[in-house]
This record gives sequence, structure tokens and C-alpha cells, in this order.
Amino acid sequence: MTTTRHLLTGTELSRDDLLAVLRRAHELKAAGVGPGATAPSHPASLAGLSVGLIFQKPSTRTRISMEVGVHELGAHPLLLRPDEMQLSRGESVKDTARILSRHVHAVGIRTNKDSLLEELAAEGTIPVVNLLTDGHHPCQVVADLLTLQEAFPERLSDDGGLDDLHLAYVGDGNNVARSIALVGAIAGLRVTVVAPDGYQLDPAETTATLSDDPRTGVAGADCLYADVWVSMGDTDSDERRAALRAYGLDDALLDAAAPGAIALHCLPAHPGEEISAEVLYGDRQRIWDQAENRRHAQKALLEWVLRAGPFSDAA
Repeated sequence: MTTTRHLLTGTELSRDDLLAVLRRAHELKAAGVGPGATAPSHPASLAGLSVGLIFQKPSTRTRISMEVGVHELGAHPLLLRPDEMQLSRGESVKDTARILSRHVHAVGIRTNKDSLLEELAAEGTIPVVNLLTDGHHPCQVVADLLTLQEAFPERLSDDGGLDDLHLAYVGDGNNVARSIALVGAIAGLRVTVVAPDGYQLDPAETTATLSDDPRTGVAGADCLYADVWVSMGDTDSDERRAALRAYGLDDALLDAAAPGAIALHCLPAHPGEEISAEVLYGDRQRIWDQAENRRHAQKALLEWVLRAGPFSDAA
């Protein structure tokens, strides 16, 4: 019996799996599907399938990239908002998982607690994809790795790994930082997380280098990464901004990194806080490529969990 594939933290991917997903993402991007395409080569690898998309938190990039990406693969995206589901009225996750498993082929969910995601995967019989939880954001990081491969093609290992690259995440050690450390390590990426005391990752949960000094932490880094200081649900906004004030990504911090270093940001951005407007809209960043790459990375991940396209069991 075939085991159901899930993407809950990203650590479900082996190095071979992850690099194969990235190769497929490059292929899907090169196929020319999307705005401005003159003769798109539609892969339609999920033709006839349906993918449920549950958004219990606001979303721009994830919502757009997933809904469009599912359509581009030939499947039907079924958008499910909190007020449209009985989950909001007390129906159990167990019952919801059983119903979804009878009607759709996979489900992606953007929610708060990782435990809800885990229960959905445990109680259902279809793949579950993490579109963001309090603990992890694996889809974002696969798109980040795709962007780094595009930015530094001459630095990749023979198998496409990022073993020769160093990324320094600067700011709040949140779900994105955790996923960069976990999933980046699978691809061979060297990761440093630079954050003040009280906002750093737990040393027990990561092999990343941890630092509280921005200038020292970014030394030699090929990429500097920022995220918002105040995320959805954070109630201590003034305290956070005060603690993180010295951790903004600007041209001076990029100058302290390796020559030719680029800036990434998972968005939404707040210019003047975690990143300067000059970097966000300047020529030292790949942020808007990174935002587009969410779609291509997620299409490849959907094929992987559904064993479609090049990931077919028969392939």
C-alpha cells in the first residue's frame, strides 16, 4: 500500500526529493505558463483532480500562487474560507478530514496551530500541504531555494545543491526562519539566523549558526533575508519593534555581507522597519522573483505529494 505523502514541515523531503522538486519547478517556470506567455506549454499533470485550499488566515501571495498554480496544472482549486466551513462552528478536524478525503485529492491549509495541520493529515487519507502555520512555512522556503539557484547558478553542486552558498536571516526567529534552517539544510545551504535574545530560534531545534550581532552574523553571506517584525497575531508590536530596531536590512548591512550579496524578503514588507525602501525596490534584491517563484515551487510540490508528472510511481 502506498503511503500518503504530506508536506507539513518540509523535512519530509530527502535531499534527492528536494532537488528533484527544484528541478521540476525550473521546468514548470520555463514552460511559459502565466502572465505574458505567448505560447504556453501547459503541463496539465493534475488534469481531472481537485485541490482544497483552506485559508484561516489572510493571504496574498499564497492564495494567488496556489489558486493560479493549481489551475495551471489542470486541476480545480476549491477555495475554502473559515466562515464557509463547519470547522468555524465546532465541527471536528477529524470529521473535516474525512469529508475532504471523499471529495478532493489533496488539501493545502494556512492556519495557526501546527497541531490542526497534523490532525488533518493523521485523520484523512489525502496529502496535506502546509501553506503556513505558526511553526513552519515550507512552501515559502522551497521558493527561496529556487530563487537562490537562479541567482547563483555557477555556485551549485553537480546535483543542484546549494552547499557553496550562505544565507543569513536577520530579524525575528519565526516560522520562516525555522523553515529556512530546516529545509535549507536539506539542500546543503549554510544558514545563519541573526536575532536578539528572546527572538532567536531554540538551539535544540536547528543546526543553523545562531548570532545576535548583525554585522558579524552576515559576514560572508551570499544572501540576506528579512521578514516582518510584527506578524499576524503578535500583540507585543511596540516591544518587538524596539528589540529588533538594530536588525533592519539596508544597503549598509548588504555591504557587510559577501560581494554581490542579494536580499530576499518573503513579504509583506514594511519599508523603514525590517527592510529599507532602497533595498526592497533596488537592484540588489531578488524579492519579486522570489514572490513569483512561490507558484512554480508549489506546483512542483503538489506534483510531488500527488505523485504526478515526473514523480509518478510509474515513472
